[in-house]
Amino acid sequence: MQDLTYRVVIRVLRVLFRVLGLRIEVAHAERLPATGPVVVAANHQSFLDFAVVGLPAVERGRLVRFLAKESVFRAPVAGALMRGMHHVPVDRRAGAAAAVRAHRALRAGEVVGVYPEATIGHAFALKDLEDLRLGAAHLAITTGAPLVPVAHWGLHRVLTVGGRWSLRRGRWVGVVVGEPLDPRPGESAAELTARLHHALGALVEDLLDHYPDRPTVPSRAWWWPAHRGGGAPAGAEAHRLDVLAVARADRVDADNVVAQAKSLTPGCTRR
Repeated sequence: MQDLTYRVVIRVLRVLFRVLGLRIEVAHAERLPATGPVVVAANHQSFLDFAVVGLPAVERGRLVRFLAKESVFRAPVAGALMRGMHHVPVDRRAGAAAAVRAHRALRAGEVVGVYPEATIGHAFALKDLEDLRLGAAHLAITTGAPLVPVAHWGLHRVLTVGGRWSLRRGRWVGVVVGEPLDPRPGESAAELTARLHHALGALVEDLLDHYPDRPTVPSRAWWWPAHRGGGAPAGAEAHRLDVLAVARADRVDADNVVAQAKSLTPGCTRR
């Protein structure tokens, strides 16, 4: 497959990383298989996630074909780049076509990237298991490809939801690759997703444990997770914001969105 566009984009991103002075650390890239089909499953915290989630694969001489929302492909410049990099458009209301293309890529020995959380989480921590999509596990089970968790943390301080962005130099961004999860005989997509959730969660928490730029006053830091004493949304409020974000992305009727979001009050049972 010709990948001139992809390689040019990688070079441009490396220049951007240097301009921003990002301190990017990638750990355990060797865990990502150097050959054969692979499903990469990553947490989702920034609009630039793909730029760092793909780094371990680049270190292994590979490129990741990400599943991304279809609306991105309709944008004049971004759409042309996404198509040039052979990423896979996903209409979340009718995902069969994306599944077919992802299967085709895996059977051709490609690396396919999936965000089980579907959209950026406002809590800046891994979403609850019940909020994860089963697509990554389905792809691994039906193709026999290993499911490789890739966690990252810190890039949301550069660009994320809620109009949050910063050009401040020197942000630390950690990326870590987990051990491949091979589908077990008879294992369901839900069971494999539960294993993925456990693995990804542990990797994210480890990145938080080793984060070098912790806030002086955590409760005032919008980017630090609430379960660590930070000021990021949590529980029902974070879930409400996530629901609104998904609805906006999918262009659901606004009145139905508001009604659904209002029903998710702090008194609900979500963690």
